[in-house]
Amino acid sequence: MFSAFNRAIPQLSIFHNVSSPPSNAALRLLQAALSSPYPPSKPNAPPLKFNLDIVENVPPNPDQLRTIISYLPSDASRVEAPSPVSLLSAHPTVHTRPTSPEGVARLAAQNLNAIKWPIVVDWDHGKAAVGDVEGVKGILEELRKRRDGEIKPDEDKPSGWFS
Repeated sequence: MFSAFNRAIPQLSIFHNVSSPPSNAALRLLQAALSSPYPPSKPNAPPLKFNLDIVENVPPNPDQLRTIISYLPSDASRVEAPSPVSLLSAHPTVHTRPTSPEGVARLAAQNLNAIKWPIVVDWDHGKAAVGDVEGVKGILEELRKRRDGEIKPDEDKPSGWFS
């Protein structure tokens, strides 16, 4: 009866470093998806609809990092789940490797080169991409599938008492 209430516009954030080429490429991709046909290979397709929050040169705080880490896809080749270390870059100015979200946030606040850029988050669907444009393309493709009805609105939500 009130299914229209369930169709909220997704909220995406990009933690963006203007001096990072992958971050600039990801930002261009996100902005193009909002203003041009998506996918670009289909000129008659509408743009995607989502709210984009651009956070420039400010790393996520520890609470955001905890959530982002929980949204990262697990790597099938590794046994362990994603951790705060997976956000750290291999930049030569990074001499410490903190293992907690608080430590990563503290290090990134002191040295923006300490973490991988961009960090893109789909807060509504629990998806995140760190340090690469391919992960951003994956998030956009999932939004396209939702728009086109290939993924049902409640398909990825856990079932419970109130569903």
